[in-house]
Amino acid sequence: MSKNKIFFYGLIFVLGIAAPFLFPAFKLQISIMWILVVLALTWDVQGGQMGYTSFGNIFFYGIGMYVCASVQIGLFFPLAEWTASGGEKTFIHAPFQYFQGIFTGLIFAGIVPALVAALIGYGVLGLRGQYFGICTLGLGVAAGEIAGGIELIGAGQGMTAPPWPKGIGGTELRSQFFYYMCFILMVVAFLFLKWAYQTRFGLVLNAIRDNEDKAEAMGIHTMRYKITGWVVSAFFLGMAGGLMGNMVGYIEPTEIAFSVTTYGVFMILMVMLGGKGTLWGPVIGAIVFHVFKEGFWIFFLGWQYVALGVLIVIIVVFFPEGIMGGLRERYPDKFGEVVDEAAIKAQVVLK
Repeated sequence: MSKNKIFFYGLIFVLGIAAPFLFPAFKLQISIMWILVVLALTWDVQGGQMGYTSFGNIFFYGIGMYVCASVQIGLFFPLAEWTASGGEKTFIHAPFQYFQGIFTGLIFAGIVPALVAALIGYGVLGLRGQYFGICTLGLGVAAGEIAGGIELIGAGQGMTAPPWPKGIGGTELRSQFFYYMCFILMVVAFLFLKWAYQTRFGLVLNAIRDNEDKAEAMGIHTMRYKITGWVVSAFFLGMAGGLMGNMVGYIEPTEIAFSVTTYGVFMILMVMLGGKGTLWGPVIGAIVFHVFKEGFWIFFLGWQYVALGVLIVIIVVFFPEGIMGGLRERYPDKFGEVVDEAAIKAQVVLK
């Protein structure tokens, strides 16, 4: 890695660490922005790198949200009694219990969706084109309805996540804690995918996107790589859901956990805005989209969804290749793909 890139990444990391102190009034909004970056990065694994447009990645996000909260509660209290009695009104987590519960819950919030993705991957990823898209959309919608009928997790009325323990810094420390948790998750997801795209895994995903039949004819086990990509996405999506559920404090099946019409759509729009099939496109798209969205809620309250609809039209009409696509076309020497020796060797192995 060149010195310029090291400086660039270091500068971004320092700004991310310092953001809560530079913009203390916007800690929650920036925390949500990091979650949106994770959602965009993970959707691009299928939608951009692999060419499989998914409308149901929110499925893993919602599972992670419910699993994290359920583990946090179930480690110390009866889950059914918690959801029946309003949770925090009856049971109180001690500080040690709270932190043990949230870290354990986040681990399971990543593992359980990843296992679900592995189990259903062969059947779902065997579909292509619009059939795959419709199937994934059905997963997200069905999951919300199913969760709304399970009394153990609050059914349609939802469930509360464990509240921040009293006497531990108050709301200020709480917001700072979740900010850094979201930031760390975003950094880990970004660095992992950056590494993965430089390996055989990334080359195979692109081969599937370009021509899956030819890739299979070359002897590549495409299904294995498609499932692996979905598992990776599900892992990070589940952890993002676990963090978001705790930040919001209340988990409802159709509007918060399995929010197909909001976050399920947002992750696609963010990638389209930034540029599909690129590493930085989802990051840039998520940041720009979040800034616009928050601005709409401030200046166009009551018309915010109309403004979002206009933004969608603008994205489709004026940014068909996304921001990164436009930059690559105008400045190919600065933003074009650079093929290094490692990539060439990996491509030779692929062949």
